[in-house]
Amino acid sequence: MKKRKLGHSDLFVYPIAFGGNVFGWTADEKRSFEILDGFTDAGFNFIDTADVYTAWVPGNSGGESETIIGNWMSQKKNRDKIILATKVGAPLPSDKKGLSKKYIFQAVEDSLKRLKTDYIDLYQSHYDDLDTPIQETLEAYHQLIKEGKVRWVGASNFSPERLIESLEIAKKLNLPKYQTLQPEYNLYQREGYEKNYEQIVLDNELGTINYYALASGFLTGKYRSEEDLSKSQRGRAVKNYLNERGFKILKALDEVSEQYSADQASIALAWLIARPSITAPIVSVTSLGQLEDLKKAATLKLNVEDIAILDEASTWE
Repeated sequence: MKKRKLGHSDLFVYPIAFGGNVFGWTADEKRSFEILDGFTDAGFNFIDTADVYTAWVPGNSGGESETIIGNWMSQKKNRDKIILATKVGAPLPSDKKGLSKKYIFQAVEDSLKRLKTDYIDLYQSHYDDLDTPIQETLEAYHQLIKEGKVRWVGASNFSPERLIESLEIAKKLNLPKYQTLQPEYNLYQREGYEKNYEQIVLDNELGTINYYALASGFLTGKYRSEEDLSKSQRGRAVKNYLNERGFKILKALDEVSEQYSADQASIALAWLIARPSITAPIVSVTSLGQLEDLKKAATLKLNVEDIAILDEASTWE
């Protein structure tokens, strides 16, 4: 398992990021600590979260995931071994949102406090803010980097046009450049990224840390009928994948997984890791057993023929 560089930063990560959206939702603090222990014990070092995680859970207000990760790092005393990514800009209760300079300065202090750290390795614009000039946002990041509170910045959920504009303004004004992009991308959802973003990523040498890497669990192969949707809290999100194309992809995963004595999830992740524009897919698990799929994926080397089988089954063109 080799480390990969995030864009032009000095951040080196192993090829899977753990998605902290489950902490404070489908995993309480005790279970979260166990999963984080297992993830890092397996050799991984990259954890992604956001200030809005997990505000959608009844009784939560956001920040629960950051708090759990902060408590865990404080207990383990391992901050220097973790590449920590979080995000700013998504709507929070009390109408907190956006990428204005004033709000970013407030939000980063809140995140640092919850994470029990004095710096964030990768601070990401969670959603674009069309009401705030790009220059203002990048100037805020410049100040945070200057103060040592943030090391590098990334973008998530930007339109291709706004991403390009942000990169151009950063270059023109010598402001911090987004080093990473966090888009939705997996074997099923390919068109959006490949058609609109992949060339931007390659041209600008960005690191891609894609979310929904397993299509909300569909690509694990455990959802093959509507009756299966009750297997987890995320099952309802899988319903739209239960169609001819989805079943064709599962069939290809079944075929390839047999060749490597690996689960479908490992193969789906290995396919992502093998793509030149992808740095580290973001994956969440809720049990220690599921971590085995992550470890297997990070060390699998799919051959050209098997990648072609998966490509053909999932083609969108």
